[in-house]
Amino acid sequence: MLTVVIEPFGVRRRTRPEVLAPAGNLATLKTAFDFGADAVYFGGQEFGMRSAPKNFTLEDIAEAVAYAHERGGRVFVTCNILPTSAEVTSMNEYMGQLGEIGVDALIVTDIGVLMAARQVAPNTEIHVSTQAGVTNYQAANALAQLGATRVVLARELSLADIRELRAHTPPELEIEAFVHGSMCMAFSGRCLISQHTTGRDANHGDCAQSCRYKYHVVEERRPGQFIPVEITDQGTFLFNSNDMNTLTHIDDILDAGVTSLKIEGRAKSAYYVAAMTNAYKTAVGEYMVQRGFEDAAGATLVPFHDQVHLPAAPRPATPVTFPTWLHDEPFKVTHRAYSTGFYYPENPAGEEIHRGGYINEWLLAGIVTGYDPATSRLRLHAKNKLAPGKEMEILFPGSAPVAMAVPADGLQDADGNPVAEINFPAREFSMPCPVPVPVGAMVRVRARLHHAG
Repeated sequence: MLTVVIEPFGVRRRTRPEVLAPAGNLATLKTAFDFGADAVYFGGQEFGMRSAPKNFTLEDIAEAVAYAHERGGRVFVTCNILPTSAEVTSMNEYMGQLGEIGVDALIVTDIGVLMAARQVAPNTEIHVSTQAGVTNYQAANALAQLGATRVVLARELSLADIRELRAHTPPELEIEAFVHGSMCMAFSGRCLISQHTTGRDANHGDCAQSCRYKYHVVEERRPGQFIPVEITDQGTFLFNSNDMNTLTHIDDILDAGVTSLKIEGRAKSAYYVAAMTNAYKTAVGEYMVQRGFEDAAGATLVPFHDQVHLPAAPRPATPVTFPTWLHDEPFKVTHRAYSTGFYYPENPAGEEIHRGGYINEWLLAGIVTGYDPATSRLRLHAKNKLAPGKEMEILFPGSAPVAMAVPADGLQDADGNPVAEINFPAREFSMPCPVPVPVGAMVRVRARLHHAG
């Protein structure tokens, strides 16, 4: 797990880049930490940018903090809506409660919320949300002077912009940047399209994702004649942004001065969080060894924080190489067409113009509930169909997935009765498996290419 060095005057310096995972519920949070997350961010049932009812209660948050701290992890809670005056009192009370529970950081956007957080939760770090649109070192330094310990950069910055910002900010100010997941077509997520089209306020966590809809135009004198916005003769998903995937570019991002790698996806499944957390944590390990910060056993050779305050000019460096399986991982979770965001101006993010749904090439088939070394059998809680001969992989925390075919025989139900295939979700089954598998490992199966939506 992530470690920090406490220096004079309360300065915290990280000894390793942070992998920051999302969570939409308590089970997903636990999965994130089990698969290597250094920290997890989520929203409570109030004042976050996701309004779904499954968000964390105060009791859930207390359990989350205990689970994280027992494992050396940290917990960040979003308080990043743009509040109205009628919400100020209750929001301040809520932040005070979060401080008492012991969350590690509050993620805020509004400057008044930032100042109130310092008063009602004085022992809690303050992280400034990407919603604040921090694009330059002047803004970052001003927020640091107001008490922010971290800024989450606007997604529109290039690597050169980040290097410049890092070079003119104090090293103790942490820099967080998105590295994976859905992107919003509006600047740093500040959008009014959803409110205009559906009455659901994106800046209060209730976005309807109207930008993903298919659009046509209607000419004033020809009502009822829908004219496609010319990309194809079937119309276009005009604002449907690509997803971000920078897994094999994290060397560039970390070299630029970023200290926390943020995975988007509080509405995503536990499988998505497990796979992407495991992938980015593995990539960070490769970076640390190949850049000379750690040896192969993980022992520190050069403290990572010594490299945080970088010059504005790019440092010459040999690119970090990643194993083939790591390149493949982002394509084994539900995703839209990928881009590298705005980090590389010569290849900026665009929109997916031909479809509005997701690409599903692999499906979660089950979660391992036990393994019997005497019989070399694993037990799993089924989620999707597993048919003999089907290509499958077992996703382990901290390592490459193990590929195998679903056994041709030996499949059994919970009572030990033979079955021809596993085809009853939410039931227990077992199968032969020559490799010991830890509880919580995930079994996925290759699916027929499917575009959902």
